[in-house]
Amino acid sequence: MRVAGASRRGAVPAAAALLVAALLAGCGAAPPSPSRERTSPEKTSPPAVTGPPAPSAAATASRPLVWKRCGAPEGGTAPGAAWRCATLDVPLDHTRPDGRTIGIALIRRTATERSGRLGSLLFDFGGPGGSGVATLPRAAGSYEELNTRYDLVGFDPRGVAASAGVRCRGDAEQERAYREVDITPDTAAEEAAFLADGADLGAGCARLSGAVLPHVGTADAARDMDAIRRALGDRSLSYFGVSYGTELGGTYAHLFPGNVGRIVLDAVVDPTADTVGHARNQATGFQRALENYLKDRGEDPERGTRRIADLLERIDKDPLPTASGRELNESLAVIGIVAPLYSQSGWPTLAAALDEAGNEGRGDRLLALADAYNGRDKDGHYDTGSHSQRAISCADAKARPTAAEARALLPGFRRLSPVFGPFLAWDTAGWCAGWPVEGERDTPEVSAPGAAPILVIGTTGDPATPYEGARRMADELGEGVGVMVTNEGEGHGAYGRSGCVTSLVDAYFLEGEVPADGVVCS
Repeated sequence: MRVAGASRRGAVPAAAALLVAALLAGCGAAPPSPSRERTSPEKTSPPAVTGPPAPSAAATASRPLVWKRCGAPEGGTAPGAAWRCATLDVPLDHTRPDGRTIGIALIRRTATERSGRLGSLLFDFGGPGGSGVATLPRAAGSYEELNTRYDLVGFDPRGVAASAGVRCRGDAEQERAYREVDITPDTAAEEAAFLADGADLGAGCARLSGAVLPHVGTADAARDMDAIRRALGDRSLSYFGVSYGTELGGTYAHLFPGNVGRIVLDAVVDPTADTVGHARNQATGFQRALENYLKDRGEDPERGTRRIADLLERIDKDPLPTASGRELNESLAVIGIVAPLYSQSGWPTLAAALDEAGNEGRGDRLLALADAYNGRDKDGHYDTGSHSQRAISCADAKARPTAAEARALLPGFRRLSPVFGPFLAWDTAGWCAGWPVEGERDTPEVSAPGAAPILVIGTTGDPATPYEGARRMADELGEGVGVMVTNEGEGHGAYGRSGCVTSLVDAYFLEGEVPADGVVCS
């Protein structure tokens, strides 16, 4: 789950690890998704929505998927020939199954041991707004054991990339917003510009992607997942959801408890938190991760936090130069600090970036981190992941806090985190300001009475989806359904990082072994 502001709920463990690995290798930006064609607004066509007559839901579900060879993205871990892609038509509006349809993009690699095949394993890597078609091949090396008996399947949720992806503005407008809009406004003029930018983004989404905006919420995506299950020929859904994908998985379990097979939720979004609650959770989580980073460097957390907060204040007044000619402002600096906190392997990168900014007065490293996180490549093109994330988040969230309410939150949020608190408090008002579509609910419903056991994994040092949310998810799923697994460690997500967690998850998926509720991996 990506932090709010750059995006609402958070990046995924696999994607975050790939991001940090790319930066450690010296790359300035994450590789673009091969499924997206970068275009300016003038050249952007409306989303891929087909008009009536359209097939009914039953007819769509019974139509076999046509799988075609597709290459793995740059940086993928498997040969392109191992991957096949298909498109599943689903109703744009699930309440009107005979109406217009959109295509859901899928990618699959079949099980390597066909005689022991258990079915398909569907992944969602979070965001919201992350492309599973792009991410799964990059991350597949982490799931080779599961691939022995499962077909690995990724998808672009509706409103994302190749699945009627939402687009709201072009590269020049995106660059201007990152350059000129202060995400922690200090004056009336900065506050007005901050709120106006949110409204402008919403207007752009309505202009370029208006047909899909009312239909990109999490519940709609969960219904698509059941259509995917049927199209794959599976009697129940086996699913691995990480970060925002845990909210999607919990929503699926609530809507289709009888279709739950083996489901794992890792790096769990708190289902009891509303808009302000999510921001408060992330202020707590990122501050906790920052303090753990500072302790690891032998620095007093309180003094280190004050040092970084003072650096941000100086950058707010006097942005830092970079070799590219672009300046590092406070907004980009905050995102640059956030990015490497997703994984402990990113801490050396953060140390080097902060040293460069604080001691050398240059912003090159923090800007590179922010660009990668914001989906900007070396040529200045932005992907549309943040557009999709905004659309999905605002389709879900009913709350629309005002600027006055955000200002009232500032003292408490600053106490939680002098570094991240102001940014996240203001974000509660700016995120869905002037959004053209009303939100569906305050918090997601994830209760799933009668469902099979679901593994819920929380990491004690998770910055983006703090550990406490995992316990709440397990409780909300219901007694006998939510099985809590605690990972004592750092980073956003545990599978592939903790040998203990990885073994438990593999045994659950491959052998059906359900661990004891409350098991702890140290």
